[in-house]
Amino acid sequence: MIDFAILFEDAEALVIDKPGGLPLDRPRAGGPCLEDQAEELRFGFARSPSPVHRLDRDTSGCLLMARHPRALKRYSAAFEARQVGKTYWGIVAGPVEQDRGTIALNLSKISSASEGWKMIPARAGKAAVTHWRVLDRKGNLTLVEFTPETGRTHQIRIHAAAGLGHALLGDPVYGKAVQGKRTMLHAARLEVPREGKAPIVAEAPMPADFLKEGFAQPEKAAPWQPPVDVVSDNDAG
Repeated sequence: MIDFAILFEDAEALVIDKPGGLPLDRPRAGGPCLEDQAEELRFGFARSPSPVHRLDRDTSGCLLMARHPRALKRYSAAFEARQVGKTYWGIVAGPVEQDRGTIALNLSKISSASEGWKMIPARAGKAAVTHWRVLDRKGNLTLVEFTPETGRTHQIRIHAAAGLGHALLGDPVYGKAVQGKRTMLHAARLEVPREGKAPIVAEAPMPADFLKEGFAQPEKAAPWQPPVDVVSDNDAG
């Protein structure tokens, strides 16, 4: 049974409000995943929809799915060309003194047998740029809106830790895991241009666990503007 909201739906695509903690693919250790909902997400169409981009297991919010291979190819190309507007909300586990800024830190992946893999800032890594602004402050926690230009794996998580000086609340890799909490990152808005059609625009409301930390639904952000330069990628969560 589907226990999450459908934020956008037409003959080509749908956008779901993915719950935090739900992985897209089956974990090695087993357990529920989005694949379990494939048949129910058909809604009478011949094919089950396919995710166009990735969100980490803990990340909640807007996830675009394509209903057929042609749509999947077009939407994937839009992500690669950085034509897709993405807005995230994250709870940073510490004070952020400035009100807004841009983080430009190249990222590389490293791995070890003992700790697995993670991303690190590295001059020789791939370019990664994230714009951010503070939305609210509650004690030692800061609600930040992130607008990534690029979409490197774990980009927002490592940019928060290395660029803002504090990891996202509950992040077990780049910060300190908090019992009972996920990595507090939410894909709040997605805007996908379409040739000859109105763009896909979806907004996912602030999740309950963000509200429990004392934060309220932020006001709507300014319309997204595509960057001038182009860097190919499609995964920022």
